[in-house]
Amino acid sequence: MTPIFTPLTELDTWLLREGTHLRPYEVLGAHPCQLEGADGVRFAVWSPNASRVSVVGDFNGWDGLQNPLQLHSDTGVWTGFVPEVGIGARYKFEIWNREGHLLAARADPYARQSEVRPATASIVAPLPPKQTPPPDRQLANALDAPMSIYEVHLGSWRRGENNRWLTWDEIADTLIPYVQNMGFTHIELLPISEHPFDGSWGYQPIGLYAPTSRFGSLDGLVRLVQRCHAAGIGVIVDWVPAHFPTDAHGLAGFDGTHLYEHADPREGFHQDWNTLIYNWGRTEVANFLIGNALYWLERFGVDGLRVDAVASMLYRDYSRKAGEWVPNVHGGRENLEAIAFFKRLNEIIGRECPHAMTLAEESTSFPLVSHPTYTGGLGFHYKWNMGWMHDSLQYIQRDPVYRQYHQNEISFGLVYAFSEHFVLPISHDEVVHGKGSLLNKMPGDRWQKFANLRAYLGFMFAHPGKKLLFMGCEFAQEREWNHDQSLDWHLLENENSQNTNKPEHTGVQRLVRDLNYWYRQTPALHQSDCSPDGFQWIDHSHTQESVFSFIRRANRSSDLVENDFAVIVCHFVPTVVANYRIGVPQAGTYHERLNTDSAYYGGGNQGTPFGCATAEPVPWNGQPFSIVVTLPPLAMVAWECD
Repeated sequence: MTPIFTPLTELDTWLLREGTHLRPYEVLGAHPCQLEGADGVRFAVWSPNASRVSVVGDFNGWDGLQNPLQLHSDTGVWTGFVPEVGIGARYKFEIWNREGHLLAARADPYARQSEVRPATASIVAPLPPKQTPPPDRQLANALDAPMSIYEVHLGSWRRGENNRWLTWDEIADTLIPYVQNMGFTHIELLPISEHPFDGSWGYQPIGLYAPTSRFGSLDGLVRLVQRCHAAGIGVIVDWVPAHFPTDAHGLAGFDGTHLYEHADPREGFHQDWNTLIYNWGRTEVANFLIGNALYWLERFGVDGLRVDAVASMLYRDYSRKAGEWVPNVHGGRENLEAIAFFKRLNEIIGRECPHAMTLAEESTSFPLVSHPTYTGGLGFHYKWNMGWMHDSLQYIQRDPVYRQYHQNEISFGLVYAFSEHFVLPISHDEVVHGKGSLLNKMPGDRWQKFANLRAYLGFMFAHPGKKLLFMGCEFAQEREWNHDQSLDWHLLENENSQNTNKPEHTGVQRLVRDLNYWYRQTPALHQSDCSPDGFQWIDHSHTQESVFSFIRRANRSSDLVENDFAVIVCHFVPTVVANYRIGVPQAGTYHERLNTDSAYYGGGNQGTPFGCATAEPVPWNGQPFSIVVTLPPLAMVAWECD
């Protein structure tokens, strides 16, 4: 039923003026409704410094004289009702600045749908109804839950015939069963809000409220999220409040003034990306962004927001030389307005959407990013562990001959592993722009490359922290990622059709699947991800053989614990080591739970005879018992005790 036209209420006016309207998208933008029995659309746009505003579209021949809007002086909002306009109509706002000069026509900042690029008009679309997340979603996002995230760029995961984009429903038909079969718990979507440039991968958005039209209308996205939840899969959306592009139809100089951005380029312009920076200290802008966060969480039911480039927002001198930035009121480099924005954002999400989580891509040592605001933190639930990613990739790319001199690149991460609630990311940024694929980062000949990769993935899943893996890494794609074409699924198809005895790509895919199920089914690997009680070194000093051994423990207070601990051994040189003694915490028979050198994964099938070892009362590595095992070359082996 079409809603009845309602003007701005006194409460709306108060909240908009104060900057505390949590859902400004409910009153701003284009809303189909009825006025005095006539169907049409109510248009509303914030443009406080304009001298005149009209809505133009295919319904009035793009003539700004036909449908002028009226200024609501208390808020700077221009409103009006246009009859006989319906869903699907294209429109923009024609704005005259305070000097009476006509600006380039602007897309609606609150548009819920846009034309497919390179066209730039907004499209009238209904407001999606609120989604009620399944009751188990909050538990699935908790600190003690297993979280293995599959990061996906929807435009290049798979393509249709003639290299076309798939629709939301086609994506759901193929992506969801795949993710479910592979054992991932969540999907993270690279930014899906509207963006004009494919090569930005969505990280230069203009239509923050519009799911990209590349894959169809917004109701398709609603169905995708619902189907993910029905399959037990969470959905995280990559969210970009750090910057926006300067395209003429966007937010830049929206009403002839610096409305959304800072006037001073030392505060309002990113030199690295040639983009503009939101003025987070302006209440209307904070409203726009916080309202957008709630929009994705409430209207599409997504489980969380991964916030891009947080470090660029926290520091006024980010990527700037001396003299190119403005200190804060205390003379420091911290961006106090951005810090306050994040705290408010996370507090509001925690109150309004308790099922949801926020994840920060923060690349510095800024303190307490993932701690509650009442303890002085920023309030994020998780933080990407960029230090772990950098150090571990640097280590694994070294020739094994030299790894013995760089043990600290693996061990150092445990010094700070529990200072934040970490996600271990192997993201899109690591397999593009000349960095090569994850497979081709590995040194050595072909068998060593695959063995190194399997060992590294095993180490990642055994290490404390939630997991994130970019698409294609799970089957060892050989070329680096190209956003303009599908992943190389033929690598798997060729191996399956040939029924090869040496499954390289299929083997890595099998390994990732088994790692996911092992990680999810073993409390020791996830319950205490964020607590030092869940980790204990056995030995990280055996440099000559590049061996790392440690214990992962479950939360001992849990009634659900089946496997109280797991013993992990990582061996990063390409030789077999027999009769290797490892300290273990208790007596019993230890069984290989997972060996990345298994022939099933494409390995050489080296390991301890019969995959078991009996603990002897021989103290070793500070443990009361020990086992004697065979270390496969370039492998991770996990042991569990009967």
